[in-house]
Formats: sequence, structure tokens, C-alpha cells
Amino acid sequence: MFDITEIEWINALYQIAAFFVLLLLLKKFAFGPVMNMMEKRERHIADQISSAEKNREEAEAYLTEQREAIQEARMEAKDIVENSKKSSEQQAADIVKSARDEAERLKENAKQEINTEKAQAISALREQVSTLSVLVAAKVIEKELDEQEQEKLIQETLREVGEEV
Repeated sequence: MFDITEIEWINALYQIAAFFVLLLLLKKFAFGPVMNMMEKRERHIADQISSAEKNREEAEAYLTEQREAIQEARMEAKDIVENSKKSSEQQAADIVKSARDEAERLKENAKQEINTEKAQAISALREQVSTLSVLVAAKVIEKELDEQEQEKLIQETLREVGEEV
């Protein structure tokens, strides 16, 4: 079989030295670049994670800001609607009051016109009645009256007509 004494120590030392040289070469040309690439990849992923976290925080802040702006806009819209409603109610009340005032003024004017026309009608009627009374009295009496008696008769007739009206 195999005897330990048969191992050549020079070959073993040569193989061990070759192995260490191979390890040094692998470390320099293979493991070094691979480790650098892994470190760069790790930094790149860490940067992306921190960037994503920063973007998420900014998005949350923007979303909060937008929600507040929407709430504020809703409140402003509500205030505008309420103010418009109050304004329209006030305008309606003003229009109704103005219409009532105008109707009252027209009513008063109509009353004044009616009273004026009534007074004019009564005055005209008195004149006609006095004239007719004089004519009727002249025909009934069939005599001619002097001016004093005629004036007295007119005044009596006017008093009687004024009491009836």
C-alpha cells in the first residue's frame, strides 16, 4: 500500500507553496473584485432603500398637505354657500319689504285721490242741487224771488243736502 515515508517532502512543500500562491492570486484577482462589487452593490441597495424611504416620507407629507388643502377648500366652499344663502334671503326680505312699502304708499295715494274726488263730487253735487232747488222753488212758488230770499233758500237747501251726505 502506501507508505508515509514515501511521500516526498519537497513535492509537498512545493504543493503547499503553490496553494498559498494560488490563494494570494485568487484573493487579489478574484475575491478582491468580487468583494468590491458586493460592497458597491450593498451601498447601492442601501442608497436606494434610503432614497425610497425619503420619497415615501415626502409622499406622506404631500398627501397630508393635500388632505388639509382639500379640507380647507371644503370649508371655504361651505362658507361661500352659507354666505350666498344668507345674502339671497336678505335680498328676498328687502324685496318683500320694498314691495309692501310701495303697496302701502300706493294705497295712501289712492285714499287721498278718493277723498279729493269725493270732496269735488260733493261740491259739484251741492252746486247742482242748489241750482235745481232754486229752479224747483221758483216754479213751485211761481213768483220771482229777490236776491236775499234766493240766497237764504240756497243756504237752507245746502245745509239740508250737507246733512244727508
